[in-house]
Amino acid sequence: MAQDQATREASAGAPPPAAAADARRGLTAAEAARRLAQYGENALEEKHVSPLVKLLSYFWGPIPWMIEIAAVLSGLARHWEDFGIIVVMLLLNAGVGFWQEFKADTAIAALKQRLALKARVLRDGAWLEIEARLLVPGDVVLVKLGNIIPADLKLVAGDYLSVDQSALTGESLPVDKKIGDAAYSGSVAKQGEMTGLVTATGMNTYFGKTARLVEKAGTVSHFQRAVLRIGNFLILSTIVLVAGIVSVALYRGDPLVETILFALILTVAAIPVALPAVLSVTMAVGAEKLARLKAIVSRLVSIEELAGIDVLCADKTGTLTQNKLTLGDPVLIGATDKDELLLVAALASRREGADAIDQAVFDGLGSADRLAGYAVKAFQPFDPVSKRTEATLERAGATFKASKGAPQVILALAKPDAAVAQKAQAAVDALAAKGYRTLGVARADGAGWRFLGLLPLFDPPREDAATTIERAGRMGLDIKMVTGDHQAIAREIAATLHLGQNIVPADKVFTKEGQALDPVAVEAADGFAQVFPEHKYAIVKALQSRNHIVGMTGDGVNDAPALKQADVGIAVSGATDAARAAADLVLTASGISVITTGIEEARRIFERMTSYAIYRIAETIRVLLFMTLSIIVFNFYPVTAVMIVLLALLNDFPIMMIAYDNAPVAERPVRWDMTLTLTLSSLLGVLGVIASFSLFWIAERYFHLPRPEIQSLIFLKLLVAGHMTIYLTRNKGAIWQRPWPSWKLVTACETTQVIGTVATVYGWFMTPIGWRYAGLVWGYAIVWFLFNSGCKILVYRLLAHRTPRQAAHLARVEHWLARHAPHP
Repeated sequence: MAQDQATREASAGAPPPAAAADARRGLTAAEAARRLAQYGENALEEKHVSPLVKLLSYFWGPIPWMIEIAAVLSGLARHWEDFGIIVVMLLLNAGVGFWQEFKADTAIAALKQRLALKARVLRDGAWLEIEARLLVPGDVVLVKLGNIIPADLKLVAGDYLSVDQSALTGESLPVDKKIGDAAYSGSVAKQGEMTGLVTATGMNTYFGKTARLVEKAGTVSHFQRAVLRIGNFLILSTIVLVAGIVSVALYRGDPLVETILFALILTVAAIPVALPAVLSVTMAVGAEKLARLKAIVSRLVSIEELAGIDVLCADKTGTLTQNKLTLGDPVLIGATDKDELLLVAALASRREGADAIDQAVFDGLGSADRLAGYAVKAFQPFDPVSKRTEATLERAGATFKASKGAPQVILALAKPDAAVAQKAQAAVDALAAKGYRTLGVARADGAGWRFLGLLPLFDPPREDAATTIERAGRMGLDIKMVTGDHQAIAREIAATLHLGQNIVPADKVFTKEGQALDPVAVEAADGFAQVFPEHKYAIVKALQSRNHIVGMTGDGVNDAPALKQADVGIAVSGATDAARAAADLVLTASGISVITTGIEEARRIFERMTSYAIYRIAETIRVLLFMTLSIIVFNFYPVTAVMIVLLALLNDFPIMMIAYDNAPVAERPVRWDMTLTLTLSSLLGVLGVIASFSLFWIAERYFHLPRPEIQSLIFLKLLVAGHMTIYLTRNKGAIWQRPWPSWKLVTACETTQVIGTVATVYGWFMTPIGWRYAGLVWGYAIVWFLFNSGCKILVYRLLAHRTPRQAAHLARVEHWLARHAPHP
């Protein structure tokens, strides 16, 4: 009853079925264009914020309020130079934030466009593939296995369709549909094939929206959550330390307005407000490059998991092999000759849009004229459950059936005597040992099915597969073959590709309920044969229980649960809509090399994010701790408020370029290491504080410089050393090791350093120090830079050789930090 009501609601405002004019020809292009203008696109209405409103939003919020109050206080105190530069900081912060969000939104929009749902529609008498958003009421649409139904339909032709509409109606089992039934937008075709008439599109559908293949950029990954917690912890520390500075300054009788002004500016400069935006832009830029490499990330945050994959379960067909089947010599059993066997196999194949198997059969048949005179009355396409096709045909008034599929399925269908079944099985085993997969062929003329014979098919390995697998091994990636083929075929292909020979049948390591009998045995296997889709899910679960980050490839509708369960679900080229919707990575080119190239790029992206996290934490510690100790212990403001603003402005440009840096590729899978990040960033921050106090002491005791000049010296040191820290954190080895920094990063760093140097030499917004002292600061910063580089290398080496006991202790520290750090 509820469904009938939903159907009536969904069809409200839609044209009657007769509006399709002619179901055999579909709408004309002109009529489709007219209806598109009338009803709008078949898509969810999204609220779009104008660029001006989005830009103005960057002037509203806690951080902009602090800057705006600081500007007002500067104006009240008539510090017009401070006022001008604070206003510039406000405008630049808004501009940088707007640009970063625009960059991320543009990348997301491009990914959505590339993953747009497609539909097969009848227009002007020809079947076309168009974007689902262009469907209009009255269109005639073909729906088959694995498709996401693109609009609300009334089914008008075809034998049957089994639809999973659990996401819409809550029904746990697929629903069988027949002619005259409604099929709802967003549901998934699990079996069968039918033609439907579009009754409602877009916001008028029962579901109210089309399937969304890309999640919004706001999703937070484990990496981002950890970094955001650190950021929030630094915010809390900043507030506490600044409150201490204000309390001491007021106790000492410092001017109230100037004290508050300094505190506000220091807070703005110390808080890592750009942290989330920089991470988003870094991932967005990386996702754009992955898309150019034929690997489209459907969720930006999945890049982290892609970088950490250590086990890849790869489909044999199409990923490790060429998916270009060639026909071997047929094995005749019940057929009179080769021609009869090939003819029946061809009749059990789909002529339009033939897949690789059907195409190999048609190529073996030769002339298509041999199919003339046979009328197809019904056709049951292949699906992963039945594992066969079946056609009902008529010729010269006589009706018969033809079927082809997995040998064991066709043998069970035909039920030959034991001798024939044994002969067929022996032939299957012998062919499998040579790397051939086989098709069984049968025919029914009314007196039951007759087993005709076997068609051997060979799918050669991809030319680049062996070398790519070898390279993947060097990357720390364990590739496990997954195939529905016989164990002997899998072993033959594995030997060719230099994979291990421990190929196990899936039913030997999993129960019928999909539980692993022995997860260790699953982990030790080099591949799995005779795999059904439900086994893929069990394989992923078993490997994850052994603490692996698992990638799983798939293309079919029944692969969707495994792709969703995997840390990185990978929909291979040509995958069904359902598989693409469940996947984190969608490939637009065939082969395993696309995957390994994508993993390499993901590791580069991960290194950029780690580099920025270490840099940002170290800089916050360096500046904030130095300021606090200077003011509280020595009663000396080491830099002025305007210098802090200048530091923040000059730091923004290099930070934006981190997303474009030439990051190194880790030799092994990478995971977020909180201990390493906190240890290294804290060490660099503390060393920076020591270096700043040492320069202060040298300038005052040896050079006897007045305090205003010392402030200029400290400003230049903080700027130069801070930018050098970016170079320091971008790799784990010596600074001269490749890959060298990108020209964008170098240009941004060196340009801002030169501007800061000239400002201190000639006294822009500060006391001039001349070239002599500027050169001294540069030399001093370089010496500390080299010393810090050595300390960094030492930290990496020490933490790389952590004992189990040390690792356990550090894990407890990380757990404590995770519990006590403020949540985002």
